[in-house]
Amino acid sequence: MPTLKDVAQKAGVTVTTVSRVINNRGYLSEETKQKVKQAMDELHYRPNELARSLSKQNTNTIGVITPHIMHPYFAQLISHIENAASKQGFKIVLCNSKEDHSREAEYIDLCKSNRVAGIIFCGMILTSEKYAQLDFPFVAIECNSPLCVSTILCDNYAGGRLAAEHLIEQGCRNLLHFSGIIGQEMPGDSRAQAFTDVCQKSKVNYDNVWTGDNTYYTMDYHEFIKQSLLKHPKTDGIFASSDLIAAQVIQVCADLKKKIPEDMKLVGFDDVSLSTLTTPQITTIHQPTKEMAEMAVDALIKSSGHETVPSKIVLPVSLIRRQST
Repeated sequence: MPTLKDVAQKAGVTVTTVSRVINNRGYLSEETKQKVKQAMDELHYRPNELARSLSKQNTNTIGVITPHIMHPYFAQLISHIENAASKQGFKIVLCNSKEDHSREAEYIDLCKSNRVAGIIFCGMILTSEKYAQLDFPFVAIECNSPLCVSTILCDNYAGGRLAAEHLIEQGCRNLLHFSGIIGQEMPGDSRAQAFTDVCQKSKVNYDNVWTGDNTYYTMDYHEFIKQSLLKHPKTDGIFASSDLIAAQVIQVCADLKKKIPEDMKLVGFDDVSLSTLTTPQITTIHQPTKEMAEMAVDALIKSSGHETVPSKIVLPVSLIRRQST
């Protein structure tokens, strides 16, 4: 199915210009209009009526609120959201809340004043009362909230289970799980619970260790990892709740003269590009961020056009085996 981007490339114009022709906005020369219409005819492109009706009430803009713009997972997710929005003729307003209530509230007001079509929220929601007052929809990715028109998740429990089972299958009997932010129905809860369930069922030694808020904000886990490994000297298998943590496990193990995967086997989570840039490359749980982003954008546009969308969508994960196990 052709997209706005395909039409723009064929007509030799920008996506914004195509959108303006479709919605009859702004001044455009007849020559430009004809080029766009001809490209649409040749590609058999049919404008998204939901998006067209929506654009007459609001700007062709979607607000995206993220807690940590520099985190590799969120950076990858935002890139996919921007691409998915662009294909439907929308742009994004990117808001980095830094997990701060007041910043998040200010960004919600900013989105409202800019008449966005809706908001896609990535991560933990801080100001629920603000969302309850909105007159446009919002969709959450990797966060449960009764206020969302739709929540897009990956199967975090299955991810934790796959990671623990793989480590045990590789002969690990003393496992450690470095868990990211937990509580408030965060993804880390399900991953840690699955890890615990598998370890208990398999009767292996294990421990769950929470990295804490400070390390999440600074993205520096080195000292935390070092102290945890010194406290658990028999550890032979690690499940890290993100590839970012896993990459730093590799660095700390090198400092402690522990070889991966000979002395220690390691599984990460997310499957961001960082997982292939380390030595050894990281075995990880693939999270389908591209599909999650596309579904979030689609759900937002449909709900804005008063279409019914699923309240929750859970996408499958998979184990990607590389050199760390």
